[in-house]
Amino acid sequence: MEDVLLFLERGGEVVYPIMLVIFMLWVYLFERVFFMLLVHPSRYRAALAEWDARDDKQSWYAQQVHQDLLASLNMGLNSGFSTIRMFIAICPLLGLLGTVTGMIEVFDVMVRIGAGSPKPMAAGISKAILSTVAGMVGAISGLLAQSVLMRIFDKEKRRISRTLRFDA
Repeated sequence: MEDVLLFLERGGEVVYPIMLVIFMLWVYLFERVFFMLLVHPSRYRAALAEWDARDDKQSWYAQQVHQDLLASLNMGLNSGFSTIRMFIAICPLLGLLGTVTGMIEVFDVMVRIGAGSPKPMAAGISKAILSTVAGMVGAISGLLAQSVLMRIFDKEKRRISRTLRFDA
């Protein structure tokens, strides 16, 4: 815990928004996991039961019902990923903001004290590097988790298309 507090102190004020974005990113990622494990199976069973209960499975109206069931299931599976992608894109941008503010601090120190003493410049360099690291860690971890989830969700979409078939 002491290391985290030291990281926050040395990383500067930009690290706090980065942490908030990373937290929200992982909230959305876990929401997608919980959706897949807890909500989607019951929605899928209900759609399958509704389709199997139909006597007419070949008319134009049946085709529209079938497409509606598939679209509803796919919409539930696709939900939230655009927000996840947005959070992933924001992380490195906030890291870059921290880099710029840290370097501005370094240049301010150089103007006031001069370039002869590296110790006063170390705080600005630390802010620049640590905020960049925080933003990149958030983006990379989120990107990996999103990639894994999207593969799982795409596999589920293919399974739905195979099992919930329209008999034309």
